[in-house]
Amino acid sequence: MHGVNRTTVVTRFVLVGFSSLGELQLLLFVIFLLLYLTILLANATIMAVIRCSRTLHTPMYGFLFILSFSESCYTFVIIPQLLVHLLSATKSISFVACAAQLFFFLGFACTNCFLIAVMGYDRYVAICQPLRYTLVMNKRLGLGLVSLSGVTGFFIALVATNLICDMPFCGPNRVNHYFCDMAPVIKLACTDTHVKELALFSLSILVIMVPFLLILISYGFILNTILKIPSAEGKRKAFATCASHLTVVIVHYGCASIIYLRPRSKSASDKDQLVAVTYTVVTPLLNPLVYSLRNQEVKTALKRVLGMPVATKVI
Repeated sequence: MHGVNRTTVVTRFVLVGFSSLGELQLLLFVIFLLLYLTILLANATIMAVIRCSRTLHTPMYGFLFILSFSESCYTFVIIPQLLVHLLSATKSISFVACAAQLFFFLGFACTNCFLIAVMGYDRYVAICQPLRYTLVMNKRLGLGLVSLSGVTGFFIALVATNLICDMPFCGPNRVNHYFCDMAPVIKLACTDTHVKELALFSLSILVIMVPFLLILISYGFILNTILKIPSAEGKRKAFATCASHLTVVIVHYGCASIIYLRPRSKSASDKDQLVAVTYTVVTPLLNPLVYSLRNQEVKTALKRVLGMPVATKVI
């Protein structure tokens, strides 16, 4: 990271998250290992099903494929190191490795926020403009939205990481977290951080609130359209197509807001680590499970891929 200040004295950080749990760390290791393997398996299954099933070759499932891949990379940045530290006595990480972890964590996290908003726009077009769906959500627009999400997400991550790593760290090196996140690392800087904290808070608003507001606007139009559908069955099917996405939206943006949209002075508490477990472990697991358990098209495609019998409706 070219933004690392030359006056930096601290060359290694110690990640003290979960250190106080003593022998329970071994139990946590087993739990997190099982969860991590489940996340990888679940997301790989979703991607394989979408890839192998022609019925799922639509923009919505294309976005889900990219989200599953991004979530897998997102957990790869955090969980393997956590597993190593749960079995290690030192739990240290170099300054450069900490900066790299922060950059990739923020990059994939921001990308996921934008991707979920893109999926909300896709649902808006599908329900509010069904006759124009294939014309509007074409391959070119889909690739453009995915590329824009990734480029914007990692650009914001680069800006945020440089803002943090450009500060001098010349004193305490114990990070009160189990990975290098913004607030716990900033607290260790031996300089006034108010201006940069304000800049980072502004970036958090951009990444969390702007996509969330766009999703709310999309679902406002969707709800208005659904209420105009005359049949109860039609309304049920329309709501069903949005249920999985809404579940992910609530959990993803809810956890992110709790951590990042509040004054920094109240950040980095022990309770934050429990919330962090939700958005670094539970949410990546929730996405494939929600979309596979609540989405009939995915369940049907999965059965076909596995060679299981698929029930057909009798007309």
